[in-house]
Amino acid sequence: MTVNTRFMGTLAALAMLCLAPVQGIRAQGAATAAAVPSKVAVINVRNAIVATAEGKLAQAQLQSQFAPKQNELQSLQKQIEDLQRRMAEGARTLSDDEKGKMQREGELLSRRMQRGNDDLNEELNAAQAEIVDGIGRKMLEVLDRYSRENGFTAVLDASAQGSPVVYASSQSDITPEIVRLYDQAYPVKGAAAAAPKPAAATPAPAKKPPTP
Repeated sequence: MTVNTRFMGTLAALAMLCLAPVQGIRAQGAATAAAVPSKVAVINVRNAIVATAEGKLAQAQLQSQFAPKQNELQSLQKQIEDLQRRMAEGARTLSDDEKGKMQREGELLSRRMQRGNDDLNEELNAAQAEIVDGIGRKMLEVLDRYSRENGFTAVLDASAQGSPVVYASSQSDITPEIVRLYDQAYPVKGAAAAAPKPAAATPAPAKKPPTP
């Protein structure tokens, strides 16, 4: 197994990992009297968070913040793979002492990489949760205002786990409109809001490093 050292080009993984703080968006508005027809809309909160200018900026900032640690883990991975290669090539020529020394070195590198992976995941999850919670809270305000102004009695989150949405017409999807209104309410200044390059990648949950 190898360490994933690239960043994904979208915030999708971020939103999937940390959506819980904003799942209150799932339903808005109380039920009206039976005589009044219900007006229901659907939003994909995950996609909305990803699509905002603030979300794109947060993506770029996370890439910059965690790239050094990812590079460090990549270096450790290469050292482990090189050690495994040398042990395989010298299986018949290395002495028992040399094999034992290389085995201990490999175990030390593996433990270092595992600790690094664990620390990176912990820090990344905390940073992601803070970002998504911040965007989600403000998006809830935008959604609440939009729903009241347009007479919606309920707004369902199609991206929420266990969502009751089985089908929704494109006319009922208010995701693009909420993103537009969010960006108007919370503009990101300057070119920093530009989307990161597609080649980038978000760190995936760490895998257990190989043991030589």
